[in-house]
Amino acid sequence: MLLFLLGVLVLHIIILILLIVSTAASAWSVGGDSSTDLWYNCMTTNGGYHCKPAGNEDWIQAVQALMILSLLFCFFSLIAFVFQLFKLVKGGRFFFTAIFQILASVFVMCGAIIYTVMRPDDASGTQFGYAYVLAWVAFPLCLISGLIYIVLRKKE
Repeated sequence: MLLFLLGVLVLHIIILILLIVSTAASAWSVGGDSSTDLWYNCMTTNGGYHCKPAGNEDWIQAVQALMILSLLFCFFSLIAFVFQLFKLVKGGRFFFTAIFQILASVFVMCGAIIYTVMRPDDASGTQFGYAYVLAWVAFPLCLISGLIYIVLRKKE
């Protein structure tokens, strides 16, 4: 049981790292000499790297908010898991942790879907970058983790 709890904790930390990298990295959309993320649009011109803030469109602000919410909910569910691990009664389930983790997965999914649908196709050579892929990888892992927390019972 201890190894299983350790495995769940490691999975949760991996998901948190994926969400942090996905939210902060500057590679949601890449192509040629440009890269776009949730915060900046960057281009390489004349040997220099120039960035300007992302647009003020509603959809990019929604994606920013959803990714930050997913990060916060994942972090708070980790704190809740550690707290419940020591304070939960024998036989109790980790429902509070599970709800936060499942909400985090829903926020990641919604943010990635909005970015997929609304992403501007300025240049024909742009493609999705690794940060976008990490967001999609974090979604099912976060959902599976939340479902594990629903099933998980505390044993002495």
